[in-house]
Amino acid sequence: MATDDDFDLQDFLPYLLNQAADVSSIGFQGYYKARYGMLRTEWRVLFHLGRYGMMTAKEVCTRARIHKTKVSRAVAALEDKRFLIRTALPSDRRHDALRLTRQGKVAYADLREEARRYDTALMADVPAEHREVLRGCLIRIAGLSGKR
Repeated sequence: MATDDDFDLQDFLPYLLNQAADVSSIGFQGYYKARYGMLRTEWRVLFHLGRYGMMTAKEVCTRARIHKTKVSRAVAALEDKRFLIRTALPSDRRHDALRLTRQGKVAYADLREEARRYDTALMADVPAEHREVLRGCLIRIAGLSGKR
């Protein structure tokens, strides 16, 4: 192996973002998995339905940037847990409207509050003047500006 290679993986932005995402999501994952038996994609689908209301699976895929196969599995799991219901769209019976049940809304409200607490704790070591800069940079890199 060449010793004159000055490329440092530890400074490669995609690597750093991936490491930060993994570390930052583990604590929250412990909560939703232990409390509701949910996997990552399930809570993401639940959050989108809780935040934006009725959607089709296709709309969830687009908004959440999740592959349709993963969304399909998450929808089935959330339906089994009685967190959501599907209703065929009268305008197009090939697609279902997805809505949270009362139980799903309770889970969403609980997870939303835990997410807020977790986010606050996660950012506690980041100086206040850097928090909005960090969020702004991540939003820009993810291409989410204007989609909030």
